Amino acid sequence: MGKRILIIEDDKDIVVLLKHYLEKETFVLEDASDGFSGLKKAKAENFNLIILDIMLPEMGGLEVCKELRGDPKTATVPIIMLTAKTEETDKIVGLELGADDYVTKPFSPKELVARVKALLRRTERRPEKEKTYHYGKLTLDLSKHEVVFNNKRIELTSKEFDLLECLLRSKGRVLSRDYLMDEVWGYDYYGGMRTVDVHIRRLREKIPALSEAIQTVKNLGYKLKENP
Repeated sequence: MGKRILIIEDDKDIVVLLKHYLEKETFVLEDASDGFSGLKKAKAENFNLIILDIMLPEMGGLEVCKELRGDPKTATVPIIMLTAKTEETDKIVGLELGADDYVTKPFSPKELVARVKALLRRTERRPEKEKTYHYGKLTLDLSKHEVVFNNKRIELTSKEFDLLECLLRSKGRVLSRDYLMDEVWGYDYYGGMRTVDVHIRRLREKIPALSEAIQTVKNLGYKLKENP
């Protein structure tokens, strides 16, 4: 059986279009026409990927994304957001909440299928790790997908978590934005380098102790100090 994809979209024509192209690739499709029922379905069943519209009745796509990332069952399910909006701020908010990719309407169905495949490939090749990182009073547990600072759990989006793990794994080394994009978002990601900066800023805000520990290296990228 093909991988299961949930489409949360209130435009029936778009749902029919996506089903037509994705089912030809042997994906199994389910859909929901509003945010509340989509969130309920996503939590009740197991999906390999979610395509989520940002403008939805009952509950907006951004709120749905936030709820999905806050639930351990759906925290790591890849999410592609759809929107008719083109403002940079909408993209940034979606990415900050943990969306993996972002597609602006109108879009090419073939391009969206390519992004779905690329995102699933990245998810599949991630190795299962049973490792814990310690950095001063900070602990990142990969097996529990949990970050604790000073005995208090810190809520991070999936991308913030992956970015922090990458920094901890390579502490003391300068990591370019290109490298971080590849490690956290993958070569096939269509967003810009601004994405890395946004997520670094969010890490510094959520864990103030990292504000100085994560150093900006001008024209290159970022480095986590060897010692906290």
